[in-house]
Amino acid sequence: MSKKRILIVDDDLACASILKAGLERIGGYAVYAEPRATHALCAAREFRPDLVLLDVCMIDGDGGDVAFHLRRDERLCNVPIVFLTSIISQEEARNANALHGDFHYLAKPVRLERVIACIENHIGSGEPDPQLSMERPSL
Repeated sequence: MSKKRILIVDDDLACASILKAGLERIGGYAVYAEPRATHALCAAREFRPDLVLLDVCMIDGDGGDVAFHLRRDERLCNVPIVFLTSIISQEEARNANALHGDFHYLAKPVRLERVIACIENHIGSGEPDPQLSMERPSL
């Protein structure tokens, strides 16, 4: 069984490295972290991710713009994108997930278990997990 390829695009180096280390530690994931929004598209083309964890607000760019360019690339247009952001609350993220089918939102800080559940929901079994929207927020 091949590892699921996860691209993290986040200029918060601490957050990205904690996520990367956690996903690699549990196994089953090959993870590449790119801290620059301006390099995200090239990184995605080279890494060929199964899913992208994408910060919304970065110093050198906007996650929405990155998502737009990923969706326009024929090799990447079907890759699930999960926005990781500290600009919305856990409740707002749940509401956004109910309204927007194309993108999923996770509010920072987020527990590794929540990220894994979200990844598995998008690229694991393919069966949606109704508990994702009911999970307790992280502390």
